[in-house]
Amino acid sequence: MTTTSAAQPAAHVLAEIDTQPQMWRRAVEVAAESATFLPADGMRIAVVGCGTSWFVAQAYAAIREEAGLGLTDAFAASEFPAGRRYDLIVAITRSGTTTEVLDLLAALPADQKSLGIVGDPQSPGATAASHTILLPFADEKSVVQTRFATTVLALLRAGLGENLDGVIAEAETALTADLPAGWQDKVQFTFLGTGPAVGLANEAALKMREAALAWAESYPAYDYRHGPISLAEPHTLVWSIGTPPPGLADQITATGASLQVSPGDPLATLVHIQRLAITLALHRGLDPDSPRNLTRSIVLT
Repeated sequence: MTTTSAAQPAAHVLAEIDTQPQMWRRAVEVAAESATFLPADGMRIAVVGCGTSWFVAQAYAAIREEAGLGLTDAFAASEFPAGRRYDLIVAITRSGTTTEVLDLLAALPADQKSLGIVGDPQSPGATAASHTILLPFADEKSVVQTRFATTVLALLRAGLGENLDGVIAEAETALTADLPAGWQDKVQFTFLGTGPAVGLANEAALKMREAALAWAESYPAYDYRHGPISLAEPHTLVWSIGTPPPGLADQITATGASLQVSPGDPLATLVHIQRLAITLALHRGLDPDSPRNLTRSIVLT
């Protein structure tokens, strides 16, 4: 994937997408160094964040529970159930300044253990939790978040004992893979997944909305037939993150919609979709480094 100079639109986010494989390698090293702080097997934990960080939390929760390593809940930070206790609360915030995350951490009882995963070591979030894992090497200049979120998920997966060599190799391939045919003419984008891919489908749709101002939706794959498929038509691209449930592919193509199926690791597929979002944004004359109505961090007054 070719990056652009700093004066060109999307220069930052293009570079940040490109560097994800090397960021994930560093995350594996950080996971080994931070093993005593990461969730231990059997712990009852909650993972919180906002926007992209929340979707990463959803994916990690599914991975950890599927592996049988302990109850794992995922919440938008503003929706954390007041008074509920866990062995550990993990808070994800790229900027370390997200109001809802900081407010939640500040309101926790003194004996509630918490772990912050933060991009900016100079931010309030760097000292807001009981322990903090800093990932400044994965921090970003673009408003649109890509590599920090995926690096957090790589860190957490490595902390579960996963070998990420194959995932990293898939991501390197995704950096140069062809985009779906006819993407320029699509009006609606729908992302489907099961298990951990549901959270990453949510993140994929968010990337399309915030970067390219596109009509984008996401659903658990089995639930797509329960109403949303009625929207599918020839200007729809449905992207299945993972193999779709039996019969669903035929039902989608019968609507005239295009279907893209990516059976590999969902995290690597997300890299491919990030590229689609940025390419579509540039095709539409937008600069995804600075999307309209958005800022790098949401700080409430």
